[in-house]
Amino acid sequence: MRFLRACLVFALLYTLKVVSKLFYRHEVIWIGEARPDWGKVHLLAGLNHTSLYEPLFAGALPNRLLWRLARHGVLPVADKTANRAFVGRFFKTLAQDVIDITRRQDDTWQKVLDLVRRDSLIVIFPEGRMKRETGLDAEGKPMTVRGGIADLIRLIPSGQFLIGYSGGLHHVQVPGQLLPKPFRTLRVAFEVLDLEAYRNEMLARGGREGFKLAVVEDLQARRDRNCPRSPERDEVPEDAATDPASPS
Repeated sequence: MRFLRACLVFALLYTLKVVSKLFYRHEVIWIGEARPDWGKVHLLAGLNHTSLYEPLFAGALPNRLLWRLARHGVLPVADKTANRAFVGRFFKTLAQDVIDITRRQDDTWQKVLDLVRRDSLIVIFPEGRMKRETGLDAEGKPMTVRGGIADLIRLIPSGQFLIGYSGGLHHVQVPGQLLPKPFRTLRVAFEVLDLEAYRNEMLARGGREGFKLAVVEDLQARRDRNCPRSPERDEVPEDAATDPASPS
């Protein structure tokens, strides 16, 4: 049953990728010199969360990663999103295991941690809510990284940590709007980190007690430094390599 679900999820992801490439131009920016070994990516974090249409970034991902997401992917989804009639059903088909989570420290997050295995690919949007046009969240607060991702970094023993920095999708769809605008440029920057080395660096910086805070502060700094500018502003991070062609 899990293999059959994997085939169905991959078919959806691949269709989404094809549709995205047909209607949007993808501009991929690489931060630093490291490149991913797609079979060793065990944690993928998306920063600068601006729209529920971010699955359109599937057009910038290789088929090998889409298959791993279908076969071994774990995707935490906010219960507010998962409970929507159509949107919820859609998001529940984007990975092998999709877990509804709340913003409270309860057993829903533990269910995500319990699914971390040697071959898992965990996909998370660690800010936990969407940025509005004001640059703030729905409650008018600054967009910060939640500490849950530190639990994953502490738990996953080895492999690669892929960070995807969104250039923002407000030019495609603003939260609250129904239909996205086609024929726009989708910008994303990727950075590859070694999980074990990154964990040791954060431990050295914050110690065991301050590990979570060190991770949060570091990821927020990386987001603010590395996120591409909105396509309309036509700016990219300094010292970044740009590849307009997405992976196959």
